[in-house]
Amino acid sequence: MTYGYAGKFLETDLSSGKLRDISMDEEVLRQYFGGRGLGVKILWDQLGERWESVDPLGPENILLVLIGPLTGYYPGGRVCITGKSPQSNGIIGSTVGGDFPVELKCAGYDGVIVKGRASIPVYLFIKDDEAELRDAQQVWGKDGKQTVRLLTKEVREGLRRKYPLHGEWREPGILYIGPAGENKARPAAVMQKWTRAAGYGGYGAVMGSKNLKAIVVKGTGPLPEVKNIEKVKTLMNIETKRLLTRDGSRRWGTGAGGYETGAGTSSEPVRNWQEEWHDERDFGVDKFERRVWVKRYWGCYWCPLTCLKVSAVRTGPFKGAITDNPDYENQAYAGTNLGIFQPEGNVYVMSAIDDLGLCGIQGGNVLGFAAELYQRGILTKEDLGMELNWGDAKAFAALVHIIARREGIGDVLAEGTYRAALKISKMKGVDVTKYAVQEKGVAIGAHGMRSGLEGWIQPIAYACSVQAGDHTSVASLVKEEEVGGELGMAFLDSAVTCSMNGPGEAVRWTFVEAVTGWNITTEEWNSTTGRRILHIQRAALLLGGPDIKWSTPTDDDNPLRFYEPLPSGPKKGQATDRVKFEELRQKYYKAIGWDERGIPKSDILAQLGLEDVDRVLAKIR
Repeated sequence: MTYGYAGKFLETDLSSGKLRDISMDEEVLRQYFGGRGLGVKILWDQLGERWESVDPLGPENILLVLIGPLTGYYPGGRVCITGKSPQSNGIIGSTVGGDFPVELKCAGYDGVIVKGRASIPVYLFIKDDEAELRDAQQVWGKDGKQTVRLLTKEVREGLRRKYPLHGEWREPGILYIGPAGENKARPAAVMQKWTRAAGYGGYGAVMGSKNLKAIVVKGTGPLPEVKNIEKVKTLMNIETKRLLTRDGSRRWGTGAGGYETGAGTSSEPVRNWQEEWHDERDFGVDKFERRVWVKRYWGCYWCPLTCLKVSAVRTGPFKGAITDNPDYENQAYAGTNLGIFQPEGNVYVMSAIDDLGLCGIQGGNVLGFAAELYQRGILTKEDLGMELNWGDAKAFAALVHIIARREGIGDVLAEGTYRAALKISKMKGVDVTKYAVQEKGVAIGAHGMRSGLEGWIQPIAYACSVQAGDHTSVASLVKEEEVGGELGMAFLDSAVTCSMNGPGEAVRWTFVEAVTGWNITTEEWNSTTGRRILHIQRAALLLGGPDIKWSTPTDDDNPLRFYEPLPSGPKKGQATDRVKFEELRQKYYKAIGWDERGIPKSDILAQLGLEDVDRVLAKIR
């Protein structure tokens, strides 16, 4: 048996309606682990030979919902959503926290593999080893809160009828999409628990393209057997106690960054990155805490940090809006990035984004891009159907609805910032791509590099990342000779655990061995396992297609805005040095095993056992 794994995956063909259980060899699991890593393996094996021709929003794409060996044992529950990304045309492992992953594992599955396209809207229901596709037309078009409420009610009533002696059923785990995903908006997220989103990659649009409204699961079985249960229990207690000491994270979560990142490190997007500094004290986390928080501790399954909060606006023009903290990324992209510096306005915009199923980062990036085009007179009131001034939360929330439903200019903006920039450039006869702050079709995370004060964001962070603009998985060098950053994140995304509370080096491999019995070291992961995952992702990203392909090293670059001097703050006048960036890029290529053009080398691929990847890459060498 393979310790720590349920031992099977549910393969669902929506076109035929057929469901079947499949298994993976233990050696494959050891080499790719789970989550992001295993997703990369499955996608390449099934789509790699024809990657360039696969439409991410066509029925041939595969949607993967995968957990990992540490799911259920390490504090916090997280699931990885992946497939061919309609944003980058590569592979992005996008994770989201909640109860769903543990429900899935207790139902006896390590993941769900979704193929084809249903003829009508459906949702997949899993109860232990029973699974079925159900009609979802009653929730198609519903927003997030409505969807969760209706599906929870339907499932609980059904279970109550079928198992009358069980008593009251706890709500099931639900992954779902809102109207944005249904309408295949590329910034659409896969949602969980109203406000939690797997946003990078655009997989909400993939679910929509498959007519899949939700995956609902209720697991009543135990977690799978582990290799050393006493060691696992000891480590669980150690990590729980450690996490309980992190008072700042527990009290404020990443929401503490809304003021500090702008005022302290001059690296927060302000008005579509035209600035990165502000001193708006009204945007401090203490103001959020006093004015909009209604629940202080709200977390994922068995997470001692409980870093999320519930926020609601109780008075004034934004009364009734409800969302999470918002966390830092959403404070930045649905706040400062839009010229909004009041907690209530931020919550109002994020409530619309969450309800309609957009990613806060991807959606907020599009909103800021549109607002700058309005500021510069490129997009007009007639184009937008409204005035779009910085700081106008109601206007931005209205634009969210237009984008999610692809109405008017929203149909263009729903393509995401990069593709919208290409289309608007043609519409207006002026190049607007310089205002698009993105990397290979993916919005940049809300962490700038011009000030140099965010030490973990090196100039190559986004440009060389296999996940493009993803701030959680950035490219970096250690002492300019060793690859860092993404290798560690590839582990967390594959295990699958949260980057906020994930196991550090001191306990990571001890925990893995106690659960799985596998004796894996940091050296092995960094030289082989993790590198194998990144090389396949890099290959898929470079192959791209069918609508957009990326050129190397040309497209391994930062947004033009990052080379413009900062106009304000203590680091005024500072910008990313292009010459130093290009030097660092070549050092990274060499360190990770890519040639001077950024293409994985044949000998390195052979060492990693990826000869099949090398054969496909021959067409672009």
